[in-house]
Amino acid sequence: MSLSLALWHANNDLAQACLHHPFVQGIGDGTLPVEKFAYYVGQDAFFLEAFARAYSIAAAKAETWQDFQVFHQLADGVLAELTLHGSYAQEWGVDLTTVTPGAATRRYTDFLLSTAWGQAPGATAVAMAPCMRLYAFLGQSLAKRSPPPHRYSPWIDTYSSDQFEPLAAQLEALIDHSTADNASNQTAYRYAMECELAFFEAAWQIGSLQPQE
Repeated sequence: MSLSLALWHANNDLAQACLHHPFVQGIGDGTLPVEKFAYYVGQDAFFLEAFARAYSIAAAKAETWQDFQVFHQLADGVLAELTLHGSYAQEWGVDLTTVTPGAATRRYTDFLLSTAWGQAPGATAVAMAPCMRLYAFLGQSLAKRSPPPHRYSPWIDTYSSDQFEPLAAQLEALIDHSTADNASNQTAYRYAMECELAFFEAAWQIGSLQPQE
């Protein structure tokens, strides 16, 4: 079994917790209150900017031209996600230029950027892979239910698409050919998965504190 697959399987409990979280379930069936999703959109835009920066840092450190190109291709994928978030923000009146990151968001972005600056590109790939694989998993899992079209269908379509899966696979291929199976990488992968779950929980809880429409 490849290292990336072993890491994913070792953290299946957290993947399932994310899938069955009420925030994700609400996206799946279209019942998530708009104010919760609006909060998430702003936080995720901030997160994705840090994600793109981490890819760029890893690219600059890459030891081979091939790895350099892959990291930049992955950064391009993040920019495409940010375009989607821009359309969401316009639709629901979220000003992405004034977003203040919440504690869960900052915890995650600080972890990614400190890893990118302080460690080898392989370690950065390990820290970032959980997000890519988890979102592909969530998108594909929700799409299998074939829900009728609703306001969150573009989110499901994006992460279940044939365009997103290869991005996750590209990052996992970097792990498999350049990263050791050790306690540090196992811990980093799980920490990132825990950050993902906390990210959804923050949107669910903090969104609940905002005025209802």
